[in-house]
Amino acid sequence: MKMIKMCPGIKTMWLSQKKTGRDLDLGKYILPVSSRTCIMGILNVTPDSFSDGGEYIDVNKAVMKAEKMVEEGADIVDIGGESSRPGASPVPLEEELNRVIPIVLAIMKKIDVPISVDTYKSEVAREALKAGAAIINDITALTGDNKMAATIAEFDAGVVLMHMKGNPVTMQKCPSYSDVINEVYEFLGKSIKKAIDSGINSNRIIVDPGIGFGKILDDNLEILNDLCRFQALGKPIMIGTSRKSFIGEITGCDVKRRDFGTAATITAAIMNGADIVRVHNIKEMVDVSRMTDAIKGIK
Repeated sequence: MKMIKMCPGIKTMWLSQKKTGRDLDLGKYILPVSSRTCIMGILNVTPDSFSDGGEYIDVNKAVMKAEKMVEEGADIVDIGGESSRPGASPVPLEEELNRVIPIVLAIMKKIDVPISVDTYKSEVAREALKAGAAIINDITALTGDNKMAATIAEFDAGVVLMHMKGNPVTMQKCPSYSDVINEVYEFLGKSIKKAIDSGINSNRIIVDPGIGFGKILDDNLEILNDLCRFQALGKPIMIGTSRKSFIGEITGCDVKRRDFGTAATITAAIMNGADIVRVHNIKEMVDVSRMTDAIKGIK
């Protein structure tokens, strides 16, 4: 592990790792991130996602999975119609719409938690928000489509701003940083400013440092180790480590056997300031998050 540097322009005083501040206001929904860690469940409706590709393309299967997620404790269901795994190719707009919108409409009738849609396309976002979605999870942090920020603002929706170096096709081709914490922090700070300047509600912004998105193993570990540095951004922090390849690098486990490794990363993330964790395996990770919250003294 390389030495961790304090970043110029970032508060050098360590912030308290105990949760403070306000809950996440999504209008109809309030997520209690000030008092406990919230769980975002992953529902990929793609044929090629790295962990569950092809399992939930059928609308009925997707609805049943969403209902099970909520029963097991998911606070948000995140629907994705385009894989963002390393090397994944872009999906045409119409295909993504056909995958995502019927499932959003069907799930809205069955569950009462906020639906997030994982997309960087403003037209997909628009149709998803019209169908009832409450959050757009944008892996490009509003840079992939110049209409995205205005679309989210128009619907007064929540947004996840994620850091990614490059794009899914190129992001794992020798990514490098002089200081990964500082570079990701500055990127997210600029993304927050762009969102607010575009009219997005400041109280509905979530940040995600983008584990595995243009980062090597040491970068991912450093972000987890230093995650509380991102609290200075003043927004809820989301972390998505679930079953990712860096866990496989360390444990030697294939994708379906990475839940114990995921649990370790979730524990570390919560201890270091994560407010929301994005996971595949809801029931077990709810237990992990509640136990970690208790260790931290959150009641």
